[in-house]
Amino acid sequence: MKFRISKETFLDGLQKVQHVVSSRTTLPILSNVLLVAKDGRLQLTTTDLDVGITGSVAAEIEKEGATTLPAKRLVSIVRELPSSEIEVSVDSKNHASIRSGPSFFKIIGLGEGEFPPLPDFSSAKEFKIPQGVLRDGLKKTSYAISTDETRYVLNGIFTSFKDGKMTLVATDGRRLAMVDADLEFPASHETDVIIPSKAVQELQRLLGDSDDVIVKLSDSQISFEIGDSLLCSKLIEGNYPNYRQVIPGDSNERVVIGRDALLETVRRVSLLSSDKSNSVKLVFSENKIEVTANSPDVGESQESMDVSYGGPDMQIAFNPEFLQAPLRALDADEVYLDLIDEMSPGVLRIEGTFLYVLMPMRVTN
Repeated sequence: MKFRISKETFLDGLQKVQHVVSSRTTLPILSNVLLVAKDGRLQLTTTDLDVGITGSVAAEIEKEGATTLPAKRLVSIVRELPSSEIEVSVDSKNHASIRSGPSFFKIIGLGEGEFPPLPDFSSAKEFKIPQGVLRDGLKKTSYAISTDETRYVLNGIFTSFKDGKMTLVATDGRRLAMVDADLEFPASHETDVIIPSKAVQELQRLLGDSDDVIVKLSDSQISFEIGDSLLCSKLIEGNYPNYRQVIPGDSNERVVIGRDALLETVRRVSLLSSDKSNSVKLVFSENKIEVTANSPDVGESQESMDVSYGGPDMQIAFNPEFLQAPLRALDADEVYLDLIDEMSPGVLRIEGTFLYVLMPMRVTN
């Protein structure tokens, strides 16, 4: 196997697939990237047996073939090479020689026969989703995925294809983010799946704004075809909790707030919330919010904001990071905070189909 490739192209191809490679794997082959050179393209594939990703880049192929090489090490070498032209040749023992300008490296690889194949999706359900829609939906929800591995069904995004809509939901039990989008698909394709967190992260790296992503679903696997890249992942098995129960009914009060202003204010005030109290308090009065943080061992901070509010005086406390997360992910100028009372969850909304439920924190005065 022998090919020539530009440094930028090779690095770009490797960076798209390298994040799947786990540093803590017991199978040496899973630390490697599968390289297949044929038909003027170099195909690169990595997998950790749960998530697999493959992409291809243009290369000048002198001799077709395949091998697997240590992924992280290969990325480090290619990144540091002095010249923009790289020549790679691999012998029958899977020893790869890499030349670039005055530099020469030899890396020992493993045969491609050991590399686990990606799953087959020949009889799968197929959906076409605009890339921008899926990217926007994941951005607005993925920060709320739980990292608690004991509740594994929450370690991903619940994705529902029902009634001509795609609904994405993420929750960690203390907050919940949900967004839905109209999507055309046959009624026979209606289904609910949970896409694991790692696949969601990789997907967000690959998605652009134009063209469609082709999603294929089998009983236990999902794949996403995006241009020259293909991402496959196992689905999380289990029943996702009934998230609709968590969404409060009619609210008593709606506060209209500038998104940027709220984000900046909470960020500044939370500098003095301690790890122990880790909360900011919002005190509402007519057309005004006082945002305060107070921790006996650190000190206190407060800042007031002008808002549109005509309800009774009220105060409610939230975890500052949980309050900031959706504000960072949204791009609307204004957000609506719907409140029932001081002990009920607050709901953050924008014009459109997004909503975010946030549990309040108990604070002693």
